[in-house]
This record gives sequence, structure tokens and C-alpha cells, in this order.
Amino acid sequence: MEENRLKHSLAVANKMVELNNGTDKENVFLIGYLHDIGYDFLENRNDTSIHNKIGGEILKKSRFKYWKEVYYHGDLNPEYKSDYLNLLNTADMMIDSKGNDVGFNKRLEDIMCRYGDSSEVYIKAKQLIESLKKQNIN
Repeated sequence: MEENRLKHSLAVANKMVELNNGTDKENVFLIGYLHDIGYDFLENRNDTSIHNKIGGEILKKSRFKYWKEVYYHGDLNPEYKSDYLNLLNTADMMIDSKGNDVGFNKRLEDIMCRYGDSSEVYIKAKQLIESLKKQNIN
């Protein structure tokens, strides 16, 4: 795993544990730590929009109990919902690409700088953050 992605994943894992108040700490940490594993298995490095599906499928094959959280993270209207999925999306949208805890607004800035404000990645992230805010998750 690339160094910054590793820093991001570790910080997401720690943020999830922090936000979850220590309940089920081991599984919460693993969900966050593994959430971007799919990036390492992309056939087309330019198509990052499916990293969650690839990672989820890998974890499903490995019989990881919370593979669906990885599979559906970042999706705007997932057919699967769980508290851990909300927790993952929240933590992921608060941690920048270098592993810094920056909150929603700076995270969105980080995504815009890397992908552009008209990119699918940015637009989806913005919509996801708006949805999280409506759920009073901040």
C-alpha cells in the first residue's frame, strides 16, 4: 500500500475508534484500516471509483464479517445500511489523503485539489458530506 494511503487508512481506523467511544474497538479499527484495500487491486489505476467494491469483495472472500461496510463506503444511496457504514463514511470524510484529521470542509478541499471540482470523485464526496451533515454526523 502506498505510504499516504496507509497513513490515511490508519488515521481513519483511529478516528472510527474515537467516534465510536471504544465499543467493539477491534472490529471498528479493522473496518477503517481495511476500507481502501481495493486500491491495491485496481486493474485500471485511473478508475478509482470501484476501489470500494473490489476491497469489499476481497474481504467477503476472506470471510471478514464487516465486508459490506467496505463494499458500500462512499456510496450515496447504498442498498445496505449500518451504524458502522455511517461511522466509516464519517471518518473517511474527516481524514485527508495524508492521514491528517481535518474535518469535512478541509477534506473536501483536499479532494478538490487532487481531482478537480468537476470530477466524479469530488461531486460524490460533496454529496456524501452533505448527507452526513443532514444526519447530524459531524
